Amino acid sequence: MALFGSSGIRGVIGTGMTPELALKAGKALGLLHKKIVIGHDPRTSSHMIEDAMVAGMLCSGARVTRIGLVSTPTLAYAARNYDCGIMITASHNPPEYNGIKFWNPDGMAFSLKQQDELERLIESDIKGVGWEYIGPESHASNAILDHIDVILRNVEKCNLKVVVDCGCGAATTITPYVLREMGCKVISLNAQPDGFFPARDPEPIDENLSALKEAVKAFGADIGIAHDGDADRMMAVDDQGRLVTGDELLAYFCRFEVKDSVVCPVDASMVVDRCKPGVKVYRTKIGDAFVSEEVRKVNADFGGETSGTWIFPRISYCPDGIYAAAKLVELVSKNGPLSKAIADLPRYPLKRGGMKFSHGNKADIMGGIRAEIEQVTSRINTLDGVRVEYPEGWVLIRPSGTEPKIRITAEAVDKDAAEKLYSQAESIVKRCIDSCAQ
Repeated sequence: MALFGSSGIRGVIGTGMTPELALKAGKALGLLHKKIVIGHDPRTSSHMIEDAMVAGMLCSGARVTRIGLVSTPTLAYAARNYDCGIMITASHNPPEYNGIKFWNPDGMAFSLKQQDELERLIESDIKGVGWEYIGPESHASNAILDHIDVILRNVEKCNLKVVVDCGCGAATTITPYVLREMGCKVISLNAQPDGFFPARDPEPIDENLSALKEAVKAFGADIGIAHDGDADRMMAVDDQGRLVTGDELLAYFCRFEVKDSVVCPVDASMVVDRCKPGVKVYRTKIGDAFVSEEVRKVNADFGGETSGTWIFPRISYCPDGIYAAAKLVELVSKNGPLSKAIADLPRYPLKRGGMKFSHGNKADIMGGIRAEIEQVTSRINTLDGVRVEYPEGWVLIRPSGTEPKIRITAEAVDKDAAEKLYSQAESIVKRCIDSCAQ
């Protein structure tokens, strides 16, 4: 079974993620890279996994620098001075999970080629170096200040009232301080690091942010900011106490931040294509690593994913929820209330759903779906599932990565058109599921 998922190695502590696995990963990485920086989020298991990882890297003769409790974008920015960076985190997953993220010096996650090479070594028997070649370990305390400094050099002063929900995660070390340095009045929620995440689940989705929404209204704040456990994600609440959707935030950043081109995944709304005339939109597979790779490849101004990952290449190719928060606050200060700007965006009805199956497999079902659609149109994108473009909208059909289910998303210029496109896609999916079950 492949160790790497879309964001490094991740699993439940004691089963999918163990100190033994971290030790092997450290040994393997230490063979490939000799100058490594490592940080961690506040999860209860993070020190255990980090210590095992460090032991493995030292065993292979690598020089390791620890920077302590930091956000993932802070670690990725620090990696610019090393061969690579390691972040111990499970990002937005619940507290029983942990993981290992691998970063290149430019903030790009390890490529598939790098992951394959590392996985091959993890599965081999690595003896380690002799006692006289064991790598040294050191500690550095300037990573957070360096990250704050580069952010402040790329945003302007403003004096908004901002509520920040750090979610008891790594954002506690940086976001409130960045916004105060910008001149904002900051009200912090859940700003004590706690690996049990007692206040809310780490993922910054609507149902987890009721306290933030209420606080924005109660304090009369201009904006609310929410992070996940390692602060690579950022979501926002407008001045009316409403969560701004990922598609809306993507379009907002595109309208005010992008000059020439933007990168987003295949499931992003067509509001991105229509929010600013003349901007070139590149689409990728779903996953922030794919967005980052395309941003670098096409030299785009910005990249984003509706889960709350925002990539600003002027800082790093790593999704940076801290810089995204600072930039969003600056844009709101310049352009007026977020609620009004979001209300001015084009609106397109969207419908999501799917169909489960008990017989056949995803590959065969998706092959049948693609073959049937190709008989009637050539306007398809098969980067991630099958996305079909129509004059009135689009449909995306793709397999779930976690269950026997084919997901369907349809968006169009009006509700009736969206319902029609969804119904057509649903019929195709049903026929192909039934065919594979025979």
